[in-house]
Amino acid sequence: MENKVWLITGAGRGMGVDISKAALAAGYQVIATGRNPEKVQQALGDHENLLVVKLDITNMADAEAAVKAGIERFGQIDVLINNASNFNAGYFEELSMEEIEGQLATSLFGPMKVTKAVLPVMRKQRSGQVVTISSTAGLTGFTFCSAYAASKFGIEGWMESLQTEVEQFGISTTILNPGFFRTELLTEESTKYGNNEIEDYNEGRKQQLEF
Repeated sequence: MENKVWLITGAGRGMGVDISKAALAAGYQVIATGRNPEKVQQALGDHENLLVVKLDITNMADAEAAVKAGIERFGQIDVLINNASNFNAGYFEELSMEEIEGQLATSLFGPMKVTKAVLPVMRKQRSGQVVTISSTAGLTGFTFCSAYAASKFGIEGWMESLQTEVEQFGISTTILNPGFFRTELLTEESTKYGNNEIEDYNEGRKQQLEF
């Protein structure tokens, strides 16, 4: 398929904007998604090969609706970029279970939900590529990142296992493990800090926040 269709999550800011613009510049058709479609549209502008769709990756119904809208517009989905994520920062003991579960809901279960919605399309096509943005935190642990690292380690195992299941249908999986670089992950919109501060961790926390 020459004119491939990309579905990109978290396309309203950060790396998602750059990936979307690069795909459009390369001549691909793009389904650009985000929780705030107006922000996605503002970031990417108007383009004949662009479809902007609302998608909260924690919502399975949103994922299915986004895929349906993409198929209605372009007829296929060839590349899925699981880019959207968040960061619940803090020492493990200080994070509530609600915060930890929230991290997993977005950074692990979110990509799973979107992929689950896309796979029937790719399986029918007998072709496709699922790309999930992980992190170096998915390869080694980092202080202050226990919940985030847990979600990214989960990404690694899930994607590697998925590859063995879907390659028979001409579908491949790719994991990207970027390190620190200038994006918007550490902005207030994406990062939350645990509120249950324990005094014994104060010195280490100060060093982490200064970093």
